[in-house]
Amino acid sequence: MTDLAALTSFRVGGPARRLVTCASTDDLVAAALDVWADDEPWFVLGGGSNVLVADSGIDATVLLVRSAGIDVLEESATSVRVRVAAGVSWDALVATALERGWSGLEPLSGIPGTVGAAPVQNIGAYGTEIADVLTGIDFLDATTGAREWIGADDLGFGYRTSALKRGRAGIVLAVEFLLGRNGGLVPVRYAQLASALHVELGTAADAAAVRETVLRLRASKGMVLDRDDADTWSAGSFFTNPIVSTAFAETVPFDAPRWPVQDEPARVKLSAAWLIEQAGVPRGYALPGSRAAVSTKHTLALTNRGGATAEEIAELARYIQARVFARFGVSLVPEPVAVGAFEV
Repeated sequence: MTDLAALTSFRVGGPARRLVTCASTDDLVAAALDVWADDEPWFVLGGGSNVLVADSGIDATVLLVRSAGIDVLEESATSVRVRVAAGVSWDALVATALERGWSGLEPLSGIPGTVGAAPVQNIGAYGTEIADVLTGIDFLDATTGAREWIGADDLGFGYRTSALKRGRAGIVLAVEFLLGRNGGLVPVRYAQLASALHVELGTAADAAAVRETVLRLRASKGMVLDRDDADTWSAGSFFTNPIVSTAFAETVPFDAPRWPVQDEPARVKLSAAWLIEQAGVPRGYALPGSRAAVSTKHTLALTNRGGATAEEIAELARYIQARVFARFGVSLVPEPVAVGAFEV
């Protein structure tokens, strides 16, 4: 049996009961239906960048998604509608879109993982979420075994969540996007990105420059995978930024970074990184004797410094959660999915 550590960005995790590589959408459908017909436990693995696999592994069949294909469905002078197979690398899609003059994905440059996993988490960065450009998904329902189309309005997107993450069982086979064709200029909606580009917030910037700048910003935080840099042996941001009521936010020091929540005036989003640092957990922190540590570049990333176990990473996560809750009364929620016989 092959340990799943080699297939995850954390580089941890024991073996699966069975590993099935699905090189096409048809392979993926056939493998899933076979597993479901036999009532086997199963798990879908794409890029392995948002999972923490138990050291004991997974007592299940793992479907490894490696399907490929980017197909243009419809295009006009100002827009293009494309369907992308679930196994395509997310950042490869962003790079391809830029090469072909399609816009809208640049702020999501450098995010690891595959296209099929992106809507589950509603990935987002620098003022853009996948919900902004996704029109629907090709979905294989685990309950009925039927293949169906689910439009964006029925996916229940929220901050780092969707109906898929909240329990709708099945497999994303492909994702459809509506992208712009606007002469290489894209609006900049995030203050840090605007500052780095030396443009006013809300104005347009060159799409290639946006991608290059986002990659540079992410790399400075250890958020671009690099096999030679242990600060990137992680799942990116380990915790989501907590969303709390405005009344509760008043109990947090006034200098804590906070942002309004769209369409929810009674709630605000706090900075998880700030809360962690103010709770006394600095960059580079490790529990005594542990090979897991907070990234030296960004407090939100927990990293494998070499030879760490999943339990060491989970132990560090629990320690951070306890410190933040004791200091501020805020419960930090992990982003990665814990897989196997343990919990974060």
